[in-house]
Amino acid sequence: MRIGGCKSSQENHTKKRSLQIKSIVIGSLFCAGLLLGGCAANAEPQRYSTTYLDVFDTVTTVVVYDTEEQHANDTMERIHQQLLTYHQLYDIYNTYDGINNLATVNANAGIAPVEVDDKILDLVEYAISMDELTGGRMNIAMGSVLSIWQDYRDAGIDNPDAAQLPPMDELQRANAHAAIDNILIDRANGTLYITDPETQIDVGAIGKGYAGEQIISDLRAEGVDQLLLAIGGNVCSIGSRADGTGWKVGIQDPYSDANLCVVSVSGQNVVTSGTYERFYTVDGKNYHHIIDPGTLLPSVLYDSVSLISSDSALADALSTGLFSMPIDEGMALVERLPDTEALWVLADGTQRMSSGFTAFIVTE
Repeated sequence: MRIGGCKSSQENHTKKRSLQIKSIVIGSLFCAGLLLGGCAANAEPQRYSTTYLDVFDTVTTVVVYDTEEQHANDTMERIHQQLLTYHQLYDIYNTYDGINNLATVNANAGIAPVEVDDKILDLVEYAISMDELTGGRMNIAMGSVLSIWQDYRDAGIDNPDAAQLPPMDELQRANAHAAIDNILIDRANGTLYITDPETQIDVGAIGKGYAGEQIISDLRAEGVDQLLLAIGGNVCSIGSRADGTGWKVGIQDPYSDANLCVVSVSGQNVVTSGTYERFYTVDGKNYHHIIDPGTLLPSVLYDSVSLISSDSALADALSTGLFSMPIDEGMALVERLPDTEALWVLADGTQRMSSGFTAFIVTE
């Protein structure tokens, strides 16, 4: 079924590697919404915004409406500090003084349980539930498989003429250690333990969305009622803009720089996964970063999957989990989840959507 209000094309487009975002377009329309939206002259509250480059390896933007500049700045800086905390805790590549994070847990795989912050235990527990929800398609224990792909992708981007695919036997050996049951949560002792020394955790498919959801929930509890937080392409919102209109977010056409469509959200979250985000080329064919756990190869079903949900963590997890799920199965899953809608761009360029998605589509 075609989606009214959305457009598509088949023109291939090559993306830059630096500061890749998760395919929600924070382009001309979205920037206009951030930089210009909301307040008429002399109206209260006023709009304040800032951008950070030091969290989750992406561009993060915060927009808040407030009657006092100092209070707005304090709110944005508090959000920044929270983001830094989640970034360090969920980092699988780097360790930090005085912190046991997921890199620490991975380094101790098969050695010993690691005492960690509840924010890590909560994330891992939620990620395991998302793996169950998606039938094993959101497996954070596939870190070793994903690391192999990343190594070959990085090498292929650095030296395109020598680009190669990972050998299937190497992927299969790593996948033999990707059982999610190898991850043990001990709430009583506050520890996380990977029982298999060859198993590695990777939360790239859920970490930003989960962090955003926790921060947004805290802000709502504090009484913040108009705010937008965009962690890369993971867009979280509280309320609407000061003029009462929703936040306009462009969803990128996977085949061009244009918007596939524009959605307006007031309190919802928008996340997209796409084949155009991170890929490399081998023998004239592009291989993207979203790996199907069933084949251990990049998923071939879709070119993008977009989620709108009241829960940022759910939206982030589903944008990956649905990518390897047949359309009818994915549609049935989304339709039974409350406050959740999805838009699929299939590999042939056609589009499908859940029953309530068009209610969010607006004109540019």
